[in-house]
Amino acid sequence: MSEIKVKKAKSITDLYKQNFKTFDFKGTFRESFGEPETNGCWLIWGESGNGKTDLSLQLAKYFSTFQKVHYNTLEERGRESFKIACRRNNMEACGSRFSFESEDFETMKARLSKKRSAKIVFIDSLQYLRITEKQYKELLSTFSDVLFIFISHAKGSQPKGSVADAIRYDADVKINIKNFVANIQSRFGGNEPFIIWEEGARNAELKLT
Repeated sequence: MSEIKVKKAKSITDLYKQNFKTFDFKGTFRESFGEPETNGCWLIWGESGNGKTDLSLQLAKYFSTFQKVHYNTLEERGRESFKIACRRNNMEACGSRFSFESEDFETMKARLSKKRSAKIVFIDSLQYLRITEKQYKELLSTFSDVLFIFISHAKGSQPKGSVADAIRYDADVKINIKNFVANIQSRFGGNEPFIIWEEGARNAELKLT
């Protein structure tokens, strides 16, 4: 049996010398999401009609000031509802830095393999992409320089399905949406609630009183 070569373990000094690529978020985005790394994965989940698409587009619009963004709109498939949501969030301001298409797992991989492909990818939704946990891990290992933001249906207060649950444990930023407010658990700081739509959040709060 050959001897296993063991590397010298890193010290705290080694760790502090490492430089990680991060987004220099400002204002309310920094207050809520911190200073996130430019790769890895996020998970957004919530019941239908609570603001998942609007938050995703608001994030996509902000991310487009840093990098190209691709939105895999499997669920709405670029229909009238998606068009309305894009207009509502003034997505034309992104110019050529925002693109969208409805495509399956293999087609999306082929797109991301192209030169100068987007480095920020929204997947709406995880349930419509129909991937396994193994395929999810394949995405992250194959495209290690990409930030994947998965949008998931919810079952009660939790993401729906075993794959979504696995991603929730893995995600660097976890975003649970209810009544047009995003409640955030970010490994990069921030963690203040993010208001998606003030009037909608205010009306929802009034209904509860």
